[in-house]
Amino acid sequence: MKNIKRKIIILLLILAFILTSGFGCKLVNKQTQEAMKPITLNYWRVWDGPDAFDEIFQAYKKLHPFITINYRKFRYEEYESELLNALAEDRGPDIFSVHNTWMKKYESKIAPLPPSITMAYPITRGTLKKEVIPELRTTKSLSLNELKNNFVDAVFSDAVILAFDEKTKKYEEKIYGLPLFVDTLAIYYNKDLFNNAGIALPPIYWNSEFQQDVRRTTKQDGRGEIIQSGAALGGSSNIDRYSDILSVLMMQNGSAMTDEGGVLFASIPPTFKDQKYNPGLEALRFYTDFANPSKEVYSWNKNQENSLTLFIQGRLAIMLGYSYHLAAIKAQAPKLNFAVAKLPQIEGNTPVNFANYWVETVSAKSKNLSEAWDFIQFETKAEEAKTYLAKAKRPTALRALVNEQINDNDIGVFAGQVLTAKSWYKGADSAAMEKIFAEMIEAAVLGQDKLDAIINLAASKVAQTIKVSGN
Repeated sequence: MKNIKRKIIILLLILAFILTSGFGCKLVNKQTQEAMKPITLNYWRVWDGPDAFDEIFQAYKKLHPFITINYRKFRYEEYESELLNALAEDRGPDIFSVHNTWMKKYESKIAPLPPSITMAYPITRGTLKKEVIPELRTTKSLSLNELKNNFVDAVFSDAVILAFDEKTKKYEEKIYGLPLFVDTLAIYYNKDLFNNAGIALPPIYWNSEFQQDVRRTTKQDGRGEIIQSGAALGGSSNIDRYSDILSVLMMQNGSAMTDEGGVLFASIPPTFKDQKYNPGLEALRFYTDFANPSKEVYSWNKNQENSLTLFIQGRLAIMLGYSYHLAAIKAQAPKLNFAVAKLPQIEGNTPVNFANYWVETVSAKSKNLSEAWDFIQFETKAEEAKTYLAKAKRPTALRALVNEQINDNDIGVFAGQVLTAKSWYKGADSAAMEKIFAEMIEAAVLGQDKLDAIINLAASKVAQTIKVSGN
């Protein structure tokens, strides 16, 4: 009898030990145990340091203690070559960022968002004696409709790609990435130069007022050399993001840029057929007038220093730029009296702004696809994205956060434009497209009477790069 009691006590003690030890691994099934194995997700990005993600990583670690994020920041100049080499050699990251204009280029290297994701979560159970037992949960991924409703419009056109699904044997729209922010093009203006010229407010429209402001703030010496520029417009290589500036002028003016049928920025859209008005060509003319010595708005030439350098030196009245230019200006010219204003529009037309941003994606070669995509969905939700946006000083990609950022002294202007921001498909080689735009601009500066031939040649070159890329 005593032996039986002793055996019962021993069995009870063993059972108690099993129930209260660790994560109760003995009580979970094989699938759950597999999901609990320690995982390290390698995450590669540019621009932002790991401090911008500290809070996000900590919050995610609480939800999934088995997962560690190994974050690595690269310099922009080295990033793409290092990324492509690493992916080719099967030593690439699980998660990596690509520019919104690179999405088609990297399509074959990215794993699209799966319909659902199964993850292990630590669940605390018990009242007197608490224990943590992992539980498998399957959750639906972000849907296409949720992407449309939650993110600003530019994101859907860039992050969603029509791809062939091996399971359904059909072409389906799938999400290939999610952004943490969307930047927009705005104008930086030197308040001292404006004050000295008697200009009280920055221009709202690309009309005579803007052109008059440029004339009043441009100065030439006795030899006709520009010593103070009213605006960095009209050139290519010495103007930061010249291709974006010309693109948004074309889009604001009514050019469709591209569609599934091909390249359209040199064509007359159906809405302008009766007037025989070519919006792309006229935008090119407007842009290059600022580099034409025979025009009253002449304020730029190829001998000028880089636009950002000139603005920092206080010798440029208006520079078009993004929120990321802010840190460089403040760091290099802390006493410069400047402000940021909305990108001018065409009076009477629907506002159009330009989107420039990076997208977080998952490598098709990752062995941890579910975990990688789970983390991207986690970090791009409003509650977590807030911490990144505050530290990195970036304008939001989420509709829900726009109003919160509008009054921010640093990024309010950029955030206020994200709802009307657009981009356009430049083919798989956006660098080639930018070079073609540079050649078009330089040719137009020299041959204003040949604009029709110049813009058509550029359009045919862009079309050829898209064709060669197989898209």
